[in-house]
Amino acid sequence: MRLRILSAGAAQGVVSALAAEQGIELEAQFGAVGAMQEKFDAGTPCDVVVLTRPQIDALRARGRVTAAADLGRVRTGVAVRAGDPSPEIADRAALRAALLAAEEIYHPDAAKATAGIHFVKVLAALGLAESVAARLRPHPNGASAMRALAASGAASAIGCTQITEIRNTPGVALVGPLPREFELATTYSAGLCSAAAAPRRFFGLLGGTASVPLRSAAGFEI
Repeated sequence: MRLRILSAGAAQGVVSALAAEQGIELEAQFGAVGAMQEKFDAGTPCDVVVLTRPQIDALRARGRVTAAADLGRVRTGVAVRAGDPSPEIADRAALRAALLAAEEIYHPDAAKATAGIHFVKVLAALGLAESVAARLRPHPNGASAMRALAASGAASAIGCTQITEIRNTPGVALVGPLPREFELATTYSAGLCSAAAAPRRFFGLLGGTASVPLRSAAGFEI
C-alpha cells in the first residue's frame, strides 16, 4: 500500500512512524508549510495533506479537502547539539544572552516556515536582527536546519524551530520552548484529499485517539 502525503515538517516524525507501524509505503514530501501549500495548490498528487489548521480550514472551505482532523499543538523551541550545555532561555534577557553567545544560529526559512517567520520577529523584538545577522544559518525547513545544527563544527551553536522537529532529529537536544513572552504554539491539522479506503483509514488513525501516545511523544500537545 502506498500513500501520497504532503506534510508540514513538524509532523514528519508522526506521519513516518505511523506509516511504518501500519506497513504503509509513503510517497511523501515534508517541508515548510508555505512550500507544501504551494505544491498542493500547484496540483501535486496527494491523498493526505498536513498543514496548519487555518490552511486546512481554508482548503476545506474551497472543497479541496473533504475532511479535517487536528493532530495537536506544537510549540516553537530552542535546541543545541546533543552533549552541549543547555543555556538559560527562561526570559527575554536569558534568551538574548544565549543568542549573543552563539557563534552560529540555525533556523528554518523566514518566509515560508512557521517557526522561521516567528523567529526573525523574535530577533527583531530582542534588538538582535543586525548584530547576529552574520551568524544566522537559515535552511529550507526545520528538519534541515536541525540536521545542520547537529553537524555544526562551531564552538557554540544554537537553533530554533518546532519542538517536534527538534525531537525528531538525532544529534540535537531540546533546551525548551521559547519564553512565554515569545511563545508560539501552532495547531497542525490533516486534510483528506482522496475517497479511497487506504487514505481514509490512515487519515482516521493520524487524527484519532489511537495515535495520541505517538503524537504526544513526538511533541504534540493534544
